[in-house]
Amino acid sequence: MISKALTLCSLILTLSCTTLLAQSPIGIWKTIDDGTSEAKSHVEIYEQGGKLYGKVIKLLASEPDAKCDKCSGDKKNKPVLGMIIIEDLKPKKDYWAKGSILDPENGKEYGCSIWLEDGKPNELRVRGKHWTGLYRTQTWYRVR
Repeated sequence: MISKALTLCSLILTLSCTTLLAQSPIGIWKTIDDGTSEAKSHVEIYEQGGKLYGKVIKLLASEPDAKCDKCSGDKKNKPVLGMIIIEDLKPKKDYWAKGSILDPENGKEYGCSIWLEDGKPNELRVRGKHWTGLYRTQTWYRVR
């Protein structure tokens, strides 16, 4: 009897954790090129100090030793693989915002917000916003 109860509790806990993870942007996401619709990279989104960050963990459409030659500051000429491209996203009601995202192709940094669409826990909307008020929204797909 106790064994069955423990098995049931374990199953409920596993299902609860899986559901919570599916409602969170934490995980690994496949990015898609806006122009070609080809998969470009895998970005791991993780939490640190109550904020979300995103790091390139796999390059799919470029050389594995690609450098951010158009970046400025401490990221100039650094490898894209392993680079943190999303920084300081703060939780809001049902999304994360007021952070930044770097486009390694052009070296520009934009304001950033991300969210999961209702009913689509495996699709992440990633919005980069220019200081002029223009923005671009991409859909990234959950790898795990």
